[in-house]
Amino acid sequence: MKAARLHSYDEDHLHIDDVPEPALTGPHEVIVRIGGAGLCRTDLHIIEGIWRDILEPQLPYTLGHENAGWVEEVGSDVSTIQAGDAVVVHPLVTCGVCAGCRRGEDMYCTNGAFPGLNAEGGFAQYLKTSERSCIKLEGGLEPKDVAPYADAGITAYRAAKKAAAHLMPGSRCVVIGAGGLGHIGVQSLKALCATEVIVVDTSDAALELARRLGADHAVKAGADVVEAVRAFGDGDGGVEAVIDFVGEHGTTAQGPAMLAQGGTYYVVGYGGRVDLAAIDVIFSEVNVVGNLVGNYTELSELMKLAAQGRVELTTKAYELDRINDAIDDLNAGRIQGRGVLIPN
Repeated sequence: MKAARLHSYDEDHLHIDDVPEPALTGPHEVIVRIGGAGLCRTDLHIIEGIWRDILEPQLPYTLGHENAGWVEEVGSDVSTIQAGDAVVVHPLVTCGVCAGCRRGEDMYCTNGAFPGLNAEGGFAQYLKTSERSCIKLEGGLEPKDVAPYADAGITAYRAAKKAAAHLMPGSRCVVIGAGGLGHIGVQSLKALCATEVIVVDTSDAALELARRLGADHAVKAGADVVEAVRAFGDGDGGVEAVIDFVGEHGTTAQGPAMLAQGGTYYVVGYGGRVDLAAIDVIFSEVNVVGNLVGNYTELSELMKLAAQGRVELTTKAYELDRINDAIDDLNAGRIQGRGVLIPN
């Protein structure tokens, strides 16, 4: 089968290789025929080598951690799905018996694998995963239209769900970055709570997309962005929450500065540093909350919203052979929403 694989950290593109199709080796394993695989900025960071010392994958290997498709083959003990079912795939292959799994936090699995990061991923025609990772699609959803929900979607939804639990009517929440994750975060907030959503972005097109998807206010990022956002707060006092989907290029300083006393800064994007003086944390009583992907239940909840038409993905499709064109477009900011690779 065809697969887009990383051969070296000295290159900035992937290779299209012919590799063997994955085979079942365990009773709970599942082979999925890929219908769509999302291209994520994390894939760019993988290619750059940022993850090489964290997950230590053996090169070459196949990237792609946002996957959806149709069940091709199942192991002998699989009982909840069958061949032909359309599914979206939670990005982790989890053991089900460690403390993290038993708490329902799949991302904390101590025995898991992460296809596309430290195992063979979905930039290919077929993917091996597990029954625990598969969620059947409802409401006529197509794999190519939902694949990015498997990471971008649940990451944004998880952060929005955490924030929504504390955002009462009359509150305000800033979303920094209305790209692949942020445009899902805006919709998730509007579906989960009554907060007023303020979107900040450098792109006019992204701000217009955010408005169309329900954002109450759109602010162009610039030198005075903190003051512009704080003006929405009561008495110029700041906002109750900031969800930062960028996490670099100055946003890690701007985000906390936008908060009202007692506010919460949710960090989703990465690349920068969060540096807060202890006295400022104490005096303002602000919270800093990290967000790591999302669990199976959160992906299930998000897919319910998608089936109901309450969240939608903006995507740009590429045939798998054009993976490097997609990478170039993402690097250059030419993809609005999310790029999706479709095997050809």
